[in-house]
Amino acid sequence: MQIPRYTEIMSEIVLLPAESFGDGFVPPRFLGNERDEYYFRNKQVNAAARGWRSLSADEIRALESNGNICADWSRVLVEDPFAAAMIRNTHFVGLVRLGPVENVCLRYHDFTVPVGITNSRVISCDIGANCAIHDCSNLSHYIVEDRCILNRIDEMATTDHAKFGEGVLKEGESEDVRVWIDPLNEAGGRSVLPFIEMICADAWLWTTYRDDGRLIDRLKEITQEKADARRGYYGVVGAESIIKSCRIVKDVNFGPSSYVKGANKLKNLTIRSSEAEPSQIGEGVELVNGIIGFGCHVFYGVKAVRFVLGNNSSLKYGARLIHSILGDNSTISCCEVLNNLVFPGHEQHHNNSFLIASMIMGQSNMAAGATVGSNHNSRGNDGEIIAGRGFWPGLSSTLKHNCRFASYTLLTKGSYPAELNIPFPFSMVFEDRTLDHLNVMPAYYWLYNMYALERNSWKYRTRDRRKTIVQRIEADHLAPDTAAEMLAALRLLERWTGKSWFAANGDPSPRSDAEHESKGRSLIESDPSVVDGLFVAGEGIERSKRPVRILKVVRAWKAYRQMLTFYGVKAIATYLSAYGIHYGYFSAQVPQTVELSWVNMGGQLVPEAKCDGLRAAIRSGLFNTWEEIHAQYETWYRDYPRDKAENAYAVLRALTGKTVISDADWNALLDGAMETRAYIEDQVYVTKKKDYTNAFREITYRNEAERDAVLGKVEDNSFIKTAKKETAEFRELLLKVRS
Repeated sequence: MQIPRYTEIMSEIVLLPAESFGDGFVPPRFLGNERDEYYFRNKQVNAAARGWRSLSADEIRALESNGNICADWSRVLVEDPFAAAMIRNTHFVGLVRLGPVENVCLRYHDFTVPVGITNSRVISCDIGANCAIHDCSNLSHYIVEDRCILNRIDEMATTDHAKFGEGVLKEGESEDVRVWIDPLNEAGGRSVLPFIEMICADAWLWTTYRDDGRLIDRLKEITQEKADARRGYYGVVGAESIIKSCRIVKDVNFGPSSYVKGANKLKNLTIRSSEAEPSQIGEGVELVNGIIGFGCHVFYGVKAVRFVLGNNSSLKYGARLIHSILGDNSTISCCEVLNNLVFPGHEQHHNNSFLIASMIMGQSNMAAGATVGSNHNSRGNDGEIIAGRGFWPGLSSTLKHNCRFASYTLLTKGSYPAELNIPFPFSMVFEDRTLDHLNVMPAYYWLYNMYALERNSWKYRTRDRRKTIVQRIEADHLAPDTAAEMLAALRLLERWTGKSWFAANGDPSPRSDAEHESKGRSLIESDPSVVDGLFVAGEGIERSKRPVRILKVVRAWKAYRQMLTFYGVKAIATYLSAYGIHYGYFSAQVPQTVELSWVNMGGQLVPEAKCDGLRAAIRSGLFNTWEEIHAQYETWYRDYPRDKAENAYAVLRALTGKTVISDADWNALLDGAMETRAYIEDQVYVTKKKDYTNAFREITYRNEAERDAVLGKVEDNSFIKTAKKETAEFRELLLKVRS
């Protein structure tokens, strides 16, 4: 019985005539007159420059004698040298073009295989020079570049409409098949479209300014326009890649030197990789609709769907990453991470933690049992949590939507029952269950844990091993973003101190914020013992009726001023030294009004006015590609030392109350900064030494010698030595910039 060309069975299975197998990759209606189904394939491999030839009759007989079959050997083309004996038991379908095949082997670590193709079905593929393809049941519509190993793969295919993880549409597709990512908000109100070059700054711009409708429309247009909507692109396996023992691979682009072993399912992905920064995918992994950056590692049962993974980042040990964008230099293991935008330098390692519907601005750490983002107090799934750099929720800390945290907030263990808004950077938040208070200690890190604070900045600098750097990341805890938070925190400390004093003295008369701040500042400066005796109450910090107490007000106020002064001097001195500028010249050039409002764009700090200018340029069509937008980020980075120095000068103006900081004032500030640097070095040692003077730290050791053998001596701690070195370098820096 003659089989019709297209007969549907059960509405899904289609019977095709054998002679059509391997053809018709692109439906005819999408080809037009100017191209055939091989148009893009030929462009991808530069077919005009290749030296393929037809098989000789002897080569065909040799191939057939080795168990190979093909309906039309004229459609199998080869390049010389061609060792037909290296190809066995393989079914060739459609147009197949082979690069040189020699009688040699490929070895990767302890895995060695002969070059050639055995026990496989190859459908309309281009295979590069000296590749090893063995036991691949269905290899379809792929370009495999030189010296690749494909071994034991159940199914590996590309469709004509492959997007390789990008949120774009191909010809004839409807809007409902577009792949969106929903970071920060589970309800989808901040959706973004992934693209291969996406970084956290792009996602931040897209998620944050949702009220700027024209901007949002333009970002969608720019993303769609960057892709070629025409159908027919083949998947690519980059040169010297290894893919072995995998089940399903569909619509995946592999960069050069990719290493994939034992994956269950890889679908609609781009895996960016290079010889200098190879990416690796391991056992049991299932990845769908994603972009994986250079130098990434994804191992051991990871499940990720609708995601972007930044460069030099890792997913391990059963982690689940869904509807999330994870920045560079990050690691997530074992846990659940859903609907998040996480900036670079994030660490989350524990199976019993989860992070839901949040924006975490980098250099962060999620402790075991931390449940960040619960909707138990909401009637919908539209809650959000936003935390500045250095966020660290402690063991078993539980948070509810909505919350906002200033930079370097430490939450101690606790089930926080209501929404929180913590405006104090470097603070510690903890509950007093006896009195049913919420306590906030501003500047906690500076006062009591300098080792952790300083090491945090050092750690993120030294662990940044990216070779492909699209965006520059600020790792110093003292920077324009934290400076703005500290200036605002100073005003709050003064205001709430003044209010508390008037309330304690039975004076409920209404007063302005300025009057409260003036009184509070006077008390903190001239009568700190009175302030220490007050219950300074925080306002708008927790959505509950229980009191919120601000602790160590005087010490925190002084600490913030010390930190701000040190930041100001260090930023200016670094700039002057780097560019050989005299302080007096710089001081005269600083504008009278300097931008103090900065934004953290994915780890890069930018004056807010510049970000507003970028938005306007995108809206107006001045910027029309992501490459142009990324170039703007790079321009900002080149401007950053100057912008930061001017910001630092404005901070010193605010602290000193002087419009112009004279040469004499500058030299005095240098002397004070040197004293602060000595304090930092001393506190790094003191706070680390606490680990050695705690009696309970001693109980598992027979004696001090055993303890030192296990932990090392505090004096030998590598970061303590680093702190001493940085003090010496800072002293030299200040000597260079004295006026």
